[in-house]
Amino acid sequence: MLIKLKNKETLVIGDFRFNCSVGKKGTKNNKIEGDKATPKGIFSLGKLYYRADRVNRPQTKVKINVIKKNMGWCNDSKSKFYNSEVKINKKFTYEKLFRNDYKYNYILVINYNLKRIPHKGSAIFFHLTKDYKPTVGCVALKEKDFLIMLKLINNKTKIKIY
Repeated sequence: MLIKLKNKETLVIGDFRFNCSVGKKGTKNNKIEGDKATPKGIFSLGKLYYRADRVNRPQTKVKINVIKKNMGWCNDSKSKFYNSEVKINKKFTYEKLFRNDYKYNYILVINYNLKRIPHKGSAIFFHLTKDYKPTVGCVALKEKDFLIMLKLINNKTKIKIY
């Protein structure tokens, strides 16, 4: 199964078409940390994370983790943990996964920059939106569409971002 992100607002999975939003600066071939762009390319998908204190465990064939209060995603290019899940620590900067808002009630990792090349970009996820405002590099869907997507995909699914 291939998820296609053909333009800034349409995600296609088989016969399904979903509205979505991407980075404020659109999609880009040469992504760099903090540029507010969504990386172009074909990427596998990583783990799904969800807030068990707020939402139900979704139906999916993708590996699932519960988001805990001390979980983050390292966005510090100087750290050996760059672009990976971390336990929150003052020694490096990170994206907090246990957020106060709803956006990370569900997040699905897009396996971008797995080699952890410094400054190439980190924390590229599918996450939730209510208004389709641009993201800082992620792909955002409404919750009902996110849950449908999770039922359609598996561990072999890839996303192609144009």
